[in-house]
Amino acid sequence: MTKLEGGLNNRSQAELPVLLEGVVRRFGATRALDGLSLEVRAGEMYGLVGPDGAGKTTTMRILAGMIAADEGRVAVLGQEPLRGGQAFREALGYMPQQYSLYGDLSVEENLRFFAHMFCLSPAAYRERRERLLGITRLARFVDRRADALSGGMYKKLALACALLPRPRLLLMDEPTNGVDPVSRRELWAMLFELAGEGMAIVVSTPYMDEAARCHRVALLHQGRLLLEGAPAQLLAAFGEEVFHVAGGDRDRSDRLLTDHPAVHAISAAGAQLRVVLRPGAEAEVQAALEGSGAELRRVAPTFEDLFLSATKNGARA
Repeated sequence: MTKLEGGLNNRSQAELPVLLEGVVRRFGATRALDGLSLEVRAGEMYGLVGPDGAGKTTTMRILAGMIAADEGRVAVLGQEPLRGGQAFREALGYMPQQYSLYGDLSVEENLRFFAHMFCLSPAAYRERRERLLGITRLARFVDRRADALSGGMYKKLALACALLPRPRLLLMDEPTNGVDPVSRRELWAMLFELAGEGMAIVVSTPYMDEAARCHRVALLHQGRLLLEGAPAQLLAAFGEEVFHVAGGDRDRSDRLLTDHPAVHAISAAGAQLRVVLRPGAEAEVQAALEGSGAELRRVAPTFEDLFLSATKNGARA
């Protein structure tokens, strides 16, 4: 596991919005989390990245106090999530992956309902309502039922409801899943505005372009932390070499390279293949393609290359 940008001893643990140390969570014989340790700082966008089954949602549910860890330490806003009281709940915003609003209520009615849940005064609700409707651009749709909203508008309403108590920590489990590209950009712009105001945000995402925009990311695989750090730093430390396999028959090249020991990752890139190789293996892999009409052409690595390589290496471990 690679971890960049300092560790837990570099700052007061009590100041961290999120601290996990050696967390294990089992579901029967399956270890959904296997000794996970990470930290999240105030004012940063922290991304949980990984394939299905990596442990992202389990981590979110533990942080939100919905389930307990079997082993290890969990501190959220300085408290154990399962023991947090009303003040703790108001300081924590949670937006689950599943639809969580009342579909038969309008935008306005959903906001009012959650305002009552958070015991907001009428004056506080009015002030926060105006700002949230403004940044989510939902002011024109206050009378529309939640189940009649588009996917992007629904997610914005869910975010507005989670932000009503002005939480110090916001947890978002794959918030842009099923959302159109324009709404995705708008949602991320809102999140960066909130982080700039000091809010800590933990977001899980399967999208590599979104992961690359986070201040720091944790790459999870089978409940373990493979990589953690700022995306630019992780890329700079990436030791593998990346190539396009140009020419020839793509399917044949795929068959020739899929089980090659020097190929750490392979993926489709339009009519070509993109491969991540062990350093210094270019000639060896080119020889494996002899007679296929394909050749290797070096390209710059991306965060997706790092993701695919780390995940494959993690599966081997």
